[in-house]
Amino acid sequence: MLTFLDRALRWSTGLMAAMALFTIMWLTLVDVTGRKFFNHSVPGGLEITEVLMVVVIFGGLPLVSWRGEHVVFDSLDPFVPDWLHRIQQRLVHLVCAAVFGFMAYLMLLRADRFAEYGDITVYLQLPLTPVAWMMAAFLFVTAFVHLVFVFVRPPEPRFHGAAGEGSGT
Repeated sequence: MLTFLDRALRWSTGLMAAMALFTIMWLTLVDVTGRKFFNHSVPGGLEITEVLMVVVIFGGLPLVSWRGEHVVFDSLDPFVPDWLHRIQQRLVHLVCAAVFGFMAYLMLLRADRFAEYGDITVYLQLPLTPVAWMMAAFLFVTAFVHLVFVFVRPPEPRFHGAAGEGSGT
């Protein structure tokens, strides 16, 4: 089951975030080139970049949670017994699931308000409601990831970083 979830997250949220980042890269290249050589920038480039950054950031949340790549305070871990550490980890995942779920609920309320008021971006007049729905969906997926880890031990990270990184030193 964990292998399926890993693959599903990589091919859904990870792929969306990667495509959004790739699009930002090309949009910036075209915008800067157009401004420098043709004295014209991409119309609405800033608004498109802002929406794509939402996809990058919120699309990356489930993967960061899945892989345990958060910023972690682990200086006291050598002094905590293993049984207490396991309880602590499950409690932390439960709290994270609740917080991300609540944030998703709040984002759905915001999306409803955007839809009710017809909120749009200033220049391109893109509707903000689908962006808020997408943010809520990514937050719900992140909450689900943490909820899974309340009951199932998270997989070990494949890459631990440079020497000393992530070791609490």
